[in-house]
Amino acid sequence: MTDHVDHVARNRHYWDETAAGYHGPLARDHWAQTEPRWGLWGTPESQARILPPDLPGTRVVELGCGTAYVSAWLARAGAHPVGVDVSEAQLATARAMQAEFGLDFPLVLGSAEEVPYPDDSFDLAISEFGASLWCDPDRWIPEAARLLRPGGRLVFSRYAPLYALTVSPEERRATDTLHRPYFGGLGRLDWGDRVEFVSSHGDMLRTLRASGFTVDDLIEIQAPAPAHREFDEVSSEWAHRWPSEEIWKTTLTG
Repeated sequence: MTDHVDHVARNRHYWDETAAGYHGPLARDHWAQTEPRWGLWGTPESQARILPPDLPGTRVVELGCGTAYVSAWLARAGAHPVGVDVSEAQLATARAMQAEFGLDFPLVLGSAEEVPYPDDSFDLAISEFGASLWCDPDRWIPEAARLLRPGGRLVFSRYAPLYALTVSPEERRATDTLHRPYFGGLGRLDWGDRVEFVSSHGDMLRTLRASGFTVDDLIEIQAPAPAHREFDEVSSEWAHRWPSEEIWKTTLTG
């Protein structure tokens, strides 16, 4: 396992001091959406079908909630969400959005690798580029399993392995060249100011199975053409040809 304190502390600092300034202004747009739109390319819920049909009354934990717009979507749909995030700055924005939009649900400061709730507390765990990217999968996935009741569901989105393999270390942008080996080059990605985790499909399957999950679906997202926006780390043209992100749907079976 990787150094727990190191990556948690660095990522907390990154989101508190560096990323909050540009991520916070986007929160209002996300909170105002009437239909959930997932990931970099705004894949609509009607297409991705991430959320279960029996959402009203569902107990949900959002792991790495950031500004908690996913939890806001869930609350409007009748679920009972709890947002967990390591960044006080992100949660401060989430509280401001709660006040502005008239929604109230618990927001917990802490790592998704150690959530202060008892076993079997939730029916659904969800992470959109939260714990699924910023936490060690050998820690946060077993923690999600602990938090879920038997038969509970875990759904998450993250960068696709192919994206991680092609990111230029200098430009930190996806290219059409492999910049790291598949074997030994994935897993913990240390960018200096932050640490991300993108494991191979095989490693992710083994981690999920070891924690008691079965995989119901894996959706590799293709960016639309034209896309609604561009990103520094990957262009829509690149992501229209190759998957930059993916969505995993799983069920806790034992």
